[in-house]
Amino acid sequence: MSPWSRRQFLTSTGLVAASVIASRSGLAEARGLVVEPLLLAVVDAALSTARRGGATYADVRIHRRREENVSVRDDHAAGAADSERYGVGVRVLKDGAWGFAATARVDPGEVKRVAQTALGIATANASLRAKPIELALEPAHVDVWQTPMQKDPFKIPVADKLELLLGISNTLRKQKVTSFSSVNLSTRLEWKLFASTDGALIEQAITRIGPSYSVTLVKDGDFVSRGWDGQARQAGWEYLAESRFVEDAEQVAEDAREKLAAAPVEPGRRDLILSPENLWLTIHESVGHPTELDRALGDEANFAGTSFATPDKLKTLQYASPIVTLYADKTTPGGLATCGYDDDGVRTGKWNLVEKGRFVGYQTTRDQAAWIGEKASRGCSYAQDHASVPFQRMPNVSLQPGDKPLGVKDLIAATDDGVYVLGNGSWSIDHQRFNFQFTGQMFYEVKKGKVSRALRDVGYQSNTLEFWNACDLIGGEQEFRLGSAFDDGKGEPAQSNPVSHGCPPTRFKKISVINTRTKKGA
Repeated sequence: MSPWSRRQFLTSTGLVAASVIASRSGLAEARGLVVEPLLLAVVDAALSTARRGGATYADVRIHRRREENVSVRDDHAAGAADSERYGVGVRVLKDGAWGFAATARVDPGEVKRVAQTALGIATANASLRAKPIELALEPAHVDVWQTPMQKDPFKIPVADKLELLLGISNTLRKQKVTSFSSVNLSTRLEWKLFASTDGALIEQAITRIGPSYSVTLVKDGDFVSRGWDGQARQAGWEYLAESRFVEDAEQVAEDAREKLAAAPVEPGRRDLILSPENLWLTIHESVGHPTELDRALGDEANFAGTSFATPDKLKTLQYASPIVTLYADKTTPGGLATCGYDDDGVRTGKWNLVEKGRFVGYQTTRDQAAWIGEKASRGCSYAQDHASVPFQRMPNVSLQPGDKPLGVKDLIAATDDGVYVLGNGSWSIDHQRFNFQFTGQMFYEVKKGKVSRALRDVGYQSNTLEFWNACDLIGGEQEFRLGSAFDDGKGEPAQSNPVSHGCPPTRFKKISVINTRTKKGA
């Protein structure tokens, strides 16, 4: 079969006017978008059926999702699995309401049936809506986007991966006390072809790699665990070398020994210096989720509840201290939520959620923008696979580095009485994304500008506004690092969204530090 160009596709389907075809006919070829005839026939079947059925808008996603997971426990392989989902999802807007249906059969005849089902669902939904859905305008993009990488991780043999993981596990277990280790490597691919009745035709291939490991030491009835601080990344196999996946195992083992002998923390109000590997999760829970517009309006409450950051507070709420700017960015290099276009066909970008301490923005999709009087989507639509409905999902949300080139050593030197926290541990936050508690992996007491000793059993408690308004020192760009959540859940039925959060080391004044073993706090 010879590939079709966008010129042939548009001519055959008649989705756009002849003048538009003439002006855009060479764009797909110039950007390397060459699609198999079968897939273009599937797209044609979906969109033409939707148009004939009265849809004012329709889109189709042909989506392939592949996941490989390899794991090691102590001295043996614990598992190796490779799974794939592939199919077509059709979404239509008819009578002011959405309809969606999907199939695992990538076939024009089957997709016509699916489009008709979606039309029927839209008609049924229309009778339940008090107000018709309004889509923000978006240009019809024609493009190809893919993860920049040197080596495809799916082409590395599983045997080689297991050998690598077993080597790390052996390093972790070289202890004088009882030890247990777990090493994991997850690799994911999302390939999708998106087309709409607006004239969009977009192909994307996103590759993500998630390495992790931890060691647990047991001595005299006591135990501690230490996990690697490395993070999942949108990247190729070469990321493992860049991340020091192998080299850091010795230090992780040493940290575990130090933690086992560490002194319990004394509860009280202390200055907190948080490493990027700890603070990213607090950003995720206290900024990322609260600024999802559907949560703020009460239209979404699964997994993470709703939000205290309601639209009446937009532009007025002092969310953080004036030195704090927190931004959303779906273009961050290596970010798990980074892509060229969202699943509404919107070109992705960057915008502020909190600007110089003031709450200024939300995460939105094409059908949400009008809810807060905006004319353009923020490009936050995502569906985890072909059978999932696209809806608003979190972009990469990060803390802007400070103006001065401060590093963690500078923050420690400026602190008289504090705790330095590395790595992320357990977390808890209420259903309004307000009151919370977090722990970490490693903890160090800071006295008069110096690290005095290791601590253990450390947690910190606060609420979102108190915490972010207590921020008084932010590290510089040179120590900015990304943290990541490979599986952020939302929705009913539940969907999983990968997302990253970046920040430098940062200090927060007089935060309540608790002892997680005794449950005593300030």
